[in-house]
Amino acid sequence: MKAPQGWLSVAGLFWLHEGDNRAGSDPQSDIALPDSAPRFAATVSFHGGKVQVRPAQGVALLVNGKLSTGRDLQSDLSGHPDTITIGKLSMSIIQRGPRTGVRLRDPDSIARRQFSGLHWFPVDEQYRIRARWHAYDPTHKISITNVLGMTEVDTTPGCAEFDLGGKTWRLEPTVEDDTLFFTFRDPTAGKDTYPSGRFLTTDMPKNGEVVIDFNKAHNPPCAFTSFATCPLPPRQNTIGVVIPAGEKKYGAH
Repeated sequence: MKAPQGWLSVAGLFWLHEGDNRAGSDPQSDIALPDSAPRFAATVSFHGGKVQVRPAQGVALLVNGKLSTGRDLQSDLSGHPDTITIGKLSMSIIQRGPRTGVRLRDPDSIARRQFSGLHWFPVDEQYRIRARWHAYDPTHKISITNVLGMTEVDTTPGCAEFDLGGKTWRLEPTVEDDTLFFTFRDPTAGKDTYPSGRFLTTDMPKNGEVVIDFNKAHNPPCAFTSFATCPLPPRQNTIGVVIPAGEKKYGAH
């Protein structure tokens, strides 16, 4: 498994207030950049839900690799968020519920420089499970709360049912990029694995089955940075039996 370099470089998350938000290395900036940036680098304007960025005088600011003097920015909700670049630093706009923010990435972040490697349980075939798929018609609503305490409503197309530890368990996924995306928690959480739970992606169901390989369960971005906004497992995705498979807690050996 490759190191989560993208998330290790995340060095800040700044929620925008209505009006002009100053970005720069000046500690009083609304968007506080590392010392490598100019003291005043740019103004990020937030008005009526729209975000624009304007460089400070003499600052070379790129949007999607091209010099820019100011333009509206697409957020991550568009599926194609714009990337703002100032030197080595990059920023993008994110939206979470009613809040809009700027996510900062720095290739020289402390987290990236101090990356200590990933650790996994030994692969165990008993945790590669052919689960029974029960499709919902119509799809069901599912409430997803993130680490910031924000709750949004998504849809789940069904549930995967399987037997483990002498009991039957069910997990409800959402759909992302034509795959099933599961968030789940088991009794290893907080001990051997990340406290809030883990992520797992599978192929879409086929012939009434879905293959859930817990050996591929992995940590959410929040395991590596405090500036991520990870979804938490819904209550129904708590499994009461220990699953010693997949990725261990970051920093564990």
